[in-house]
Amino acid sequence: MFNLHIRKSRWAKLAGAFLAAVGLCAALAACGNSSGSSSASASLPKLEGVSATGESGKQPDLHFKSPLTISQKSYAVLIAGTGAKLKEGDTVCYQYMVYNARTGAQIDSTWKQTPLCSLTLNSSLDAGYEQVLTSQNLGASIAFGIPGSQESSSSSSSSSAVANSGDAYISVMTLISTVKTLSKAEGTQVTNIPSDLPKVTSNSSTGQPSIDFNNYKSNGQFVSQTIIKGDGPVVSSSGSVVVKYSGWVLSTKKQFQSTWSEGNTTASFSLANTIEGFQKGLSGQTVGSQVLLIIPPSMGYGSNAQSGIPANSTLVFVVDILGTSN
Repeated sequence: MFNLHIRKSRWAKLAGAFLAAVGLCAALAACGNSSGSSSASASLPKLEGVSATGESGKQPDLHFKSPLTISQKSYAVLIAGTGAKLKEGDTVCYQYMVYNARTGAQIDSTWKQTPLCSLTLNSSLDAGYEQVLTSQNLGASIAFGIPGSQESSSSSSSSSAVANSGDAYISVMTLISTVKTLSKAEGTQVTNIPSDLPKVTSNSSTGQPSIDFNNYKSNGQFVSQTIIKGDGPVVSSSGSVVVKYSGWVLSTKKQFQSTWSEGNTTASFSLANTIEGFQKGLSGQTVGSQVLLIIPPSMGYGSNAQSGIPANSTLVFVVDILGTSN
């Protein structure tokens, strides 16, 4: 999947997959059929040998003796939350850390960033994880054990390596707050849109946008044009946003991603960790807004090709801003 985040470490990619916009599915690999909540899938075993010290809602100090064997998906509540009880349908803002269970090394942490707000407690989660999370109060820190693959590399006994094939991981998730999110842009249609820009229309039911490029030719300038003006909170340049978006390569008119087409999901990210065009285009906007962004290569990916995006591409995005946490 195309990723708006600029993340340089492959360990960060692992962590990003673990707590992706669709919840815990990617790395925990248990989302095949979330509608079937059998007793086998609805109860996670306890993760043994892991503890933490710290306060509710604060970064925990994790304790475990490495190498720690993790043979199945599991969990442990490390610090009880003292905030409001979570419930089905809540969208949760969280921080996380990821550790290699064999070496004890921390391989990623979001604690120097604003919380991510991409986790919605609904049937998109595996029943076991949903059961764990909806039984928590805000402020709780929970360790999830992620077993390694069955095929370990021949060097897996080397404690000097950060990770090897077959390594297991511990991801520690701290539930910070909840955020009210919309399902689509809701607000006032902007009428004074320049006539030479691409024309955006949205499905009245789902909000999914379609675009008429209107023979638009880029002059190399960045464009941020509000299509629908929402009346929600203002997005801070240092905050995170919950969005739905579609993106096209201007030169080919080809769409390279749409969260609407990919299960009608949301994405969440800190603006500080995205491409410059998103930082500049979404900062100062309001929740409920729909924004057209035309991003030149210098504010996108430059000469670095991405999945579905040739090098030196001007990008066109339609973004619905559904929530924010500052």
